[in-house]
Amino acid sequence: MSRSPYELSTPPDVLARLHPRLATYFGAIPSGHIGRGEGVFDVVGTPRRWLWPLLALFARDAVMFPVWERHVAFTVENHPARVRRGSGDVLEVRPAVRAHRTFRFRSGTRTMVDAITAEPAGLVDHLGHRGRVSALLRAEVDADGPDAGALRLVSERVTFRALGREVRLPVRIAPRVLLTERFDDEADVQRVSLVLTAPVLGTLYRYEGAFRYAVVPDAGPEGGR
Repeated sequence: MSRSPYELSTPPDVLARLHPRLATYFGAIPSGHIGRGEGVFDVVGTPRRWLWPLLALFARDAVMFPVWERHVAFTVENHPARVRRGSGDVLEVRPAVRAHRTFRFRSGTRTMVDAITAEPAGLVDHLGHRGRVSALLRAEVDADGPDAGALRLVSERVTFRALGREVRLPVRIAPRVLLTERFDDEADVQRVSLVLTAPVLGTLYRYEGAFRYAVVPDAGPEGGR
């Protein structure tokens, strides 16, 4: 694809403030290539075990997992894709990036999947294998300060899809996602932090860590086509 969903949905002046190494991460992945990274998460999950039964439901669709672990090795693979979006007879093919984040927990390997698409409303993250949970994201990049060049993605709307319909959660109860990606020049790694919070309940889930990333030829079945 000529432009990534991030490039299609984010104002050029915002993207221009990105750290050059992040511009590669959020830019278009050439056909026949994938983005691949490997690193370690300092923490993953939540220590609030009363939330684990709920997280176990999301784990069935590869969204979140009922864990609280430290020093978790992981890999990430970003694949360029095109997906059909819309409803009824109005379906459009839109550029997307499908991501697979594989966590090596003590209990075994688990993979989180999602697809980022460029929608008329903006940048949307469709979570899980079925994409039943979606979040409309707003991109922010500071020009100055400690987070200069980092990308923040803030959820503005969360929807659930069931029985062919999308239901938007009211703001007063909707969870909020804050994802921060920044590049650490001194350590030569990309640092990532995701925090999921909810009104009254506070932090529901989080992960944070560092990894190294590169765009490489896709040696898999799809890349060989």
